[in-house]
Amino acid sequence: MSTTGFNSQNGSGGGQAYANGPSQNPVPLQPPGQGYNMPHQIPYNPMQAKAPMPPGPGLYNSGPYQPGPPASSYQGPPGPPMMTRPPMGSLGVHTPPQSSSPSPGPSPIPGPRMSPLQGAPTPPASGNSYYPAPPQQQPAPPAWQYGAPRPMGAPPPMATPPLGPMGNHHTASSSPGPPPSAAGYGVAAPVPPPPAFHNATPPPGPGLPPTTVHGYVQRGSAPPPMNPSAPNTYQPGRGPYGPPLPGAPLPGQPPSMRPTPPPTGPPMANATPPPPLAPQNDAHCGVVANSTRPLSEPDLQEGDIECPGPLPGNGTQYANSFNHLDGPGAKMAGGPPPSQPGPPPGPRHMGLSYPSLPPGYQNTSGPPNASPMHPPSLPPTQPYSQAPQPYPQPPAGPGPGPGAAQLSPSLAGLSLQGQPPEALRVVNLLQERNLLPPGPLVPPTPCLPQDLQKINCHPEVFRSTLTSIPQTQSLLNKAKLPLGLLLHPFKDLSQLPVVTSSTIVRCRSCRTYINPFVTFLDQRRWKCNLCYRVHSVPEEFMYNPVSRSYGEPHKRPEVQNATIEFIAPSEYMLRPPQPAVYLFVLDVSHNAVETGYLSVVCQSLLDNINALPGDARTKIGFITFDSTIHFYNLQEGLSQPQMLIVSDIDDIFLPTPDSLLVNFNECKELVQALLKSLPQMFSKTMETQSALGPALQSAFKLLSPTGGRVSVYQTQLPNVGVGALKSREDPNQRASAKDIQHLSPATDFYKKLALDCSGQQVAVDLFLLSSQYCDLASLGCISRYSAGSVYYYPSYHQEHNPAQVERFQKDLKRYLTRKIGFEAVMRIRCTKGLSIHTFHGNFFVRSTDLLSLPNVNPDAGFAVQMSIEENLVDLQTVSFQAALLYTSSKGERRIRVHTMCLPVVNSLSDIFAGADVQAITGLLASMAVDRSVTASLSDARDAMTNAAIDSLASYRSAVLTVQQPGLLAPACLRLFPLYILALLKQVAFRTGTSTRLDDRVFSMCQLKYQPLAYVMLMIHPALYRLDDLSDEGALNISERTIPQPRLLQLSVEKLTREGAFLLDAGSVLYLWVGRSCSPDFLSKVLGAASYAAVPQVMNSLPELDTAESQRTRAFIGWLKEQRPFFPLLHVIRDESPLKASFMQNMIEDRTESALSYYEFLLHVQQQVSK
Repeated sequence: MSTTGFNSQNGSGGGQAYANGPSQNPVPLQPPGQGYNMPHQIPYNPMQAKAPMPPGPGLYNSGPYQPGPPASSYQGPPGPPMMTRPPMGSLGVHTPPQSSSPSPGPSPIPGPRMSPLQGAPTPPASGNSYYPAPPQQQPAPPAWQYGAPRPMGAPPPMATPPLGPMGNHHTASSSPGPPPSAAGYGVAAPVPPPPAFHNATPPPGPGLPPTTVHGYVQRGSAPPPMNPSAPNTYQPGRGPYGPPLPGAPLPGQPPSMRPTPPPTGPPMANATPPPPLAPQNDAHCGVVANSTRPLSEPDLQEGDIECPGPLPGNGTQYANSFNHLDGPGAKMAGGPPPSQPGPPPGPRHMGLSYPSLPPGYQNTSGPPNASPMHPPSLPPTQPYSQAPQPYPQPPAGPGPGPGAAQLSPSLAGLSLQGQPPEALRVVNLLQERNLLPPGPLVPPTPCLPQDLQKINCHPEVFRSTLTSIPQTQSLLNKAKLPLGLLLHPFKDLSQLPVVTSSTIVRCRSCRTYINPFVTFLDQRRWKCNLCYRVHSVPEEFMYNPVSRSYGEPHKRPEVQNATIEFIAPSEYMLRPPQPAVYLFVLDVSHNAVETGYLSVVCQSLLDNINALPGDARTKIGFITFDSTIHFYNLQEGLSQPQMLIVSDIDDIFLPTPDSLLVNFNECKELVQALLKSLPQMFSKTMETQSALGPALQSAFKLLSPTGGRVSVYQTQLPNVGVGALKSREDPNQRASAKDIQHLSPATDFYKKLALDCSGQQVAVDLFLLSSQYCDLASLGCISRYSAGSVYYYPSYHQEHNPAQVERFQKDLKRYLTRKIGFEAVMRIRCTKGLSIHTFHGNFFVRSTDLLSLPNVNPDAGFAVQMSIEENLVDLQTVSFQAALLYTSSKGERRIRVHTMCLPVVNSLSDIFAGADVQAITGLLASMAVDRSVTASLSDARDAMTNAAIDSLASYRSAVLTVQQPGLLAPACLRLFPLYILALLKQVAFRTGTSTRLDDRVFSMCQLKYQPLAYVMLMIHPALYRLDDLSDEGALNISERTIPQPRLLQLSVEKLTREGAFLLDAGSVLYLWVGRSCSPDFLSKVLGAASYAAVPQVMNSLPELDTAESQRTRAFIGWLKEQRPFFPLLHVIRDESPLKASFMQNMIEDRTESALSYYEFLLHVQQQVSK
């Protein structure tokens, strides 16, 4: 298999490495050193191929690790300098930032064996295995050290926080209150009053022994949330326990409060004196936190525009205001999220309504006139006392103090008291057939105190595969479950708090944005929840713009919302924000004109041209191409557009650089005239060649000075000029059961050009409309590495395939009018001790943890794999924060921040109880795509099967205390084998079924790029019966009644000839009508007098004035609204040619080349029992 241009860290065939995902963080490539406070754990490494597929090395390869050179960025081609602007970030050599962990680095993580190309050292393999093989050979240390080297004799930093009595933990209030709201994401539902926070010490005593046969342990003495104990409240008049700390506020000086000293007692044996405060590199920007260098100087070491130099209070003064809502958006507020058809069981809230206070801070009352963010039904909380009150004093040392990291002394051993025991109910998969829930699967809720659960980040935006984080890597290895995050960072939100302030408060050390999970030690000091450094609260932050009050920093929107957006001051800009720039590159060859797509594109642009996101600076341009490149002069003052043809495609130049990209508002008439004339301009062309490569080079040259978005429309295999390709598909091998060839690119031209584009903030979106092979594996690189999108319309033709034309029109409207962010970067931070080592999605990795996104759109998803570098024994919670800095289409620099908090556990039963089976499946799908490209498809299939086998074997051996016959699984993982089987039968991974190569590659692109909710529909479609819809259990949304039929198993035995069934597979909907379907349904829904009268080709339902028609159309319309793309609807009969496609989605049934669900369970049981 050719790996040219796609070595695991994206190196070219010539041996040059490109740092792009999926890429492994260089941090884990160093040997352990001083300060590494945990013994080296040998990761789990199953070597046996247990899958029913042909044997192969599997996902978990072993062997000596071969380190590669540090990832470097592509340097532009030689030649005369082109017109350009200062790049947003240097793509050359940079000084990497310091890790958030003080240790020099973990032990080496080996990768699978790869054959070196041309003698060059192969870059490390992507993290396709979450169980890397044990190291057999220590790699040489890299040429540069990640962070400052530490002398061998120097004491390690205090990586282990001090133990002992910790005050300021959360104790649930016993006061009666309304039951928890069952509302979904948003602020529409009333929120219960927050519990109080009090000073207490951990209750002594050992934990309770296991109480059930499956090892579900309930340790600690924290009461269940529904029966809270009485609190030990502060006494406002009581004096402090001792003298105040030096520098602490004196008595009688509000609004500061007098802290109490730490609890007295003998020192602990393992306590370590705090090291002297030495200058520390900024793990985010490379700024020395305690140096004398002026912090207002922008840091350009790595072009990190997400990390300006100034600290809070040093920025340009803006009005300190708070804007509650940002734009009309999506479907998160005012009703349940798309993944929940009804109110979910239990309290699951998104913290957009200030429902509670941060840990470790006394509750205070809200303003008399509550803002719209406060639900009117909230009862008033205890008023803030004007007299000074004592605050708990944190223990000495840099370790974590009270707060989110130590909310409750029994939280570490809580054993998931908030998690219903249902998650660990033992299920015998061979006996229980009806495992599907009646509706969409609800994500598990992390076992956190109620106040943190309410403000935690919504799972549709930020989600972890494990909602309970293991204390150690060895514990994670025993569980045999992957640890990773899935993000949808730019999702359309209908309730998004937006803050405009001169003060964006961040940690000086790790650059974390202040969030609901930090700890306020008093009104003037807060502790970071990622690195535990204590900071002063800036004066500007003392004012609350919501309540218009002073002295309540804990009530600021930044501390009340896990998802928030800042309008950034000038320190977050290296140059003025770029305008919205749109360039359309259109294939006008004979094949393209024959499909008729050009008229659809031009008409869609004419219809939506005024809805393009932008402002008065918006620019627009057009390029067409066949065997030559056609530019269009749209300069103001011309009577009509002027075509300029460049026939020398080997040496592309811009004929009139200043008039090809024009201000849209000033030249709107010329743009509209061009769009009206383009379809006729090439209607008689006989040019069959396609010079896509030179056209993309032209687009890059044109957009380099500004950055922007390139929309490319291609209808055939490029066959002339640079980037020309030849057909690699053998139609006779489409149904082969052997390994699939040519999943990797045929040339690295498109990847190199994409890296050039990324360096100049240019993203390329590819629309592929073709009835023949186009080598999407090669062409897709132009979008993947420039943070673009890929749209694929097989067999597109304006006359022969009207359904695809309708889908293309709807997708275009969404594409042209949706929100867009320019020149974006995203960084994911996590609590010290955790590390991110592999990314999945469309982006370019600018540094070890900074993703470069020239464009970001609300339909893009990302995934990351994580590992545990240091023991988390002294932590009770960990936090993750994703920060996305972007320029809006209106020219505002904005920062969207998502923060998630999860508990730390120390038992396998707790880990399994918190497993999120859909998130695990989504992450495994991305890992399997990488494995298919870097190794082989059979390896990826083996590895997915092994993932199910290993996790269930671990559960059986380590969690179950009473062994029983059968294939046993916890209830939370009961669908895991079914999802794995569905993946094996998915278009991306299936074998033995005729599958076009481009179809397979596009499916792989979707698995890595789409958010989890849409990926799961691709993997496991939803089947409903429609001929008996009723209003029972229906949703009422915007005065519409939406029926909610029950989900059915994907098996032919659930189909009857008397019924009509809808299959929702994400991008396509099939309505299968049985031969004996009731005449009422045929006439009242389909408008057909009989079964024979149902048309062979039917892609929409008639609007009939019947209750049955209204219910059916309402339900299908509601399903379509749940996704940003437009799904096709096919009404099919028994003899329809599309029936085969419908039946291929019956994944529980046996086919000629794949096992049935029951047979697959028997195979898994055989392997588990070995």
